Amino acid sequence: MTIDVHTQRFLEQMAAAGGKALHESTPEEVRGLGAAIAELAGPGPKMGRVEDHALEVPGGAVPVRVLVPEQTPRAVMVYYHGGGWVIGAIDEFETMARKLAERASCAVVLVDYRLAPEHRYPVAVDDSYAALEWVSEHLDDIAGADVPLLVAGDSAGGNLAAVMALRARDRSGPAIALQVLIYPVTDADFERPSYTDAANQLILTREGMVWFWDHYLPEADRRTDPDASPLQSGDLSGLPAAVVLTAEHDVLRDEGEAYAKRLTEAGVPVDFTRHAGQMHGFFTFLLLPGSERGFQQVVKAVQACIVRHAKGQPAMRPA
Repeated sequence: MTIDVHTQRFLEQMAAAGGKALHESTPEEVRGLGAAIAELAGPGPKMGRVEDHALEVPGGAVPVRVLVPEQTPRAVMVYYHGGGWVIGAIDEFETMARKLAERASCAVVLVDYRLAPEHRYPVAVDDSYAALEWVSEHLDDIAGADVPLLVAGDSAGGNLAAVMALRARDRSGPAIALQVLIYPVTDADFERPSYTDAANQLILTREGMVWFWDHYLPEADRRTDPDASPLQSGDLSGLPAAVVLTAEHDVLRDEGEAYAKRLTEAGVPVDFTRHAGQMHGFFTFLLLPGSERGFQQVVKAVQACIVRHAKGQPAMRPA
């Protein structure tokens, strides 16, 4: 299927605006682009409570923003934003997070992990885990009840969410009820067919992903660490149920789908959808119709997780 017409128009508008390619830019030149795109979506739904906290970590602090919907939250989702570990900020994802909080009846905690190249791997991973532990310790303060804890993220944030599920399992850490992986980075193999397909070189290209990895983890021999490439983990059993979204025209498509397959083979329940006609970023580009279809998948899965938790049932069975 070709890219959908709404996305094509969006790409044409971006092209008309000009600007250098990502891989020809510096991080400073690229940062802020997400804010301009996020402004197009307008403000998000009104929240019952918004709190900002700064978590002390070795060498600095990690800001987190707690968004609690007006209705009583029935889950708490820790959300890690995308941006190749190099760009992105919680302000740019707040409208999306508010929408997710309202529709899924859950509090959403946005994590402003420190970015590369100023803070290279594994700083983003360690920051993300510190935030997860903090949220787990403050579940009652956030939601006022014993509710399921979820991790979620898009792109590089999907990478961090997947790594959080692995790290929590391996360290007997917070009990995660669901991992939501939105076109996640799971590997550093740039020769997969989705990377080399000319039809997928859209808002994110093969060269762009090489640029991100070079800033995040320049030592290529370390990119097979499971904390960097969760697909390289030798054991995916015992992980929480997963929701995996991929986009048909995305260089990350194949590695996201390979991860969904490995999870299924390990006995982990997986709700997987390849979103036809979509490109990388479709979920967070709220002005595009494809975003709504992605939201429907995620909200349905979160609500099902909430129901299972309320009934004391185990995670959903694999399809």
